[in-house]
Amino acid sequence: MDEGFAAGTPAGNVPEYTVSEISGAIRRTLEGTFGRVRVRGEITEFKRYPSGHVYFSLKDERGKIAGVVWRGSVSRLGLVPENGLEIIATGKISAYGERSSYQLVVERMEYAGEGALLARIERLRLKLAEEGLFDAERKRRFPLLPQVIGVVTSAQGAVLHDIRTTLARRFPRQLLVWPVAVQGEGAAAQVTAAINGFSQLDGTGPVPRPDVLIVARGGGSLEDLMAFNDEGVVRAAAACTIPLISAVGHETDTTLIDFAADRRAPTPTAAAEMAVPVRTELLADLEHRGARALGALSRQMQTARLRLDRAAAALPDLPALLQTARMQLDDRGRRLDVALPGFVQKQRAALVAIERHMPSVETLLSARRTQLALLGNGLLNGLRHGLQGKEARLGRVRLSPAPLAALVRERRVALAGSGGQLEAVSPKAVLARGYALVTAEGQPVTSARALKTGEQVTLTFGDGSQDAVIGRRKGGERAQGLLDL
Repeated sequence: MDEGFAAGTPAGNVPEYTVSEISGAIRRTLEGTFGRVRVRGEITEFKRYPSGHVYFSLKDERGKIAGVVWRGSVSRLGLVPENGLEIIATGKISAYGERSSYQLVVERMEYAGEGALLARIERLRLKLAEEGLFDAERKRRFPLLPQVIGVVTSAQGAVLHDIRTTLARRFPRQLLVWPVAVQGEGAAAQVTAAINGFSQLDGTGPVPRPDVLIVARGGGSLEDLMAFNDEGVVRAAAACTIPLISAVGHETDTTLIDFAADRRAPTPTAAAEMAVPVRTELLADLEHRGARALGALSRQMQTARLRLDRAAAALPDLPALLQTARMQLDDRGRRLDVALPGFVQKQRAALVAIERHMPSVETLLSARRTQLALLGNGLLNGLRHGLQGKEARLGRVRLSPAPLAALVRERRVALAGSGGQLEAVSPKAVLARGYALVTAEGQPVTSARALKTGEQVTLTFGDGSQDAVIGRRKGGERAQGLLDL
């Protein structure tokens, strides 16, 4: 009875809903039940639409949930989402009725623990190291005393105050500050823009170009320092043309900008100490170096003076040497005065002795006359005997007068021809034509260069001889062939 009635009765007590009512009820149930939630997962299927909305999915080992970030919340996320990033998303569960799906409307994101952050930082570090951004060869030298120091940091906080105080205490320098956000959304972009902006300054405009650049931030958690682990910031630090000091966090904090910077300072105060020396220490060092230079100069002068004194002591006494030379000269003069008459007397005595052994002139002449007479007698006797022999031979020769006269004429003609030839080649015939024969000391002179100025020469003409003296030309040149009779 009951079963038949139940089977035949229509299901009028089951409520009926429209699709929109069911979708709205599910949406209200999800939003009312869960409220604000924190969901941990890995970002996948990340998409950024031109409208500014961001769509993605969060997944773990056993499930996946869709997520969305509305355009107005993107700037307040706290990090830049990307595929493969493990995060904790804070938001609320809502349903999308048109597709019968639910999704997580995210208002804030944060990294899922330090382990995930450190793994991501390590991957980026290895990637940049392979590109050579951390090589020691890229590090730039710092000037000893920079004129302008640039600082990239927050305008508020103790960091800027510590840097100013340290510079004023050590060595006051001109400070150029580029204020930036050091954490949160957009901090990495601001720091990158500040580093690139300082690097592009050329110093010709109203803003001077810094000689040293300090990127500083106070301490904080790993999430707070993530802006300085950003790839864009690290690349800007490596490409900066100004020597850069990284002073991010406390001494134990390490960020990727520390590897790309030219120097790393444990604190902002230490960065300011690295940038400039202590003025009092510089002055003391200068005084010390000046004292050392003066001492070294004094020692060198003393050494040079000692060497000079030794050299002077080793030199002979010039006045004494001169006096000794004068005495020797006087002594030689006196001895010469005494020795010269004695030498002359000795030579005269020798001549007298030689004269005594020589025969007299009359004796020599008498001997010569005797020899001459003997030779004359012998010559006369020889001539007499010769003439007698000639006469005897002539007596034996019988010649007629006619051939003899012809022979004489022939001999005379031959003699006249020979005489004419001799007369043609005779030097006197040449002299008669106007030439002169120059002789010096009895020898003929054949070259004008052989004559000296003032030398005595003899000029022989056709009708006699004259003595002459060699003169000079005008201008002091030696006369060649010019004579003074």
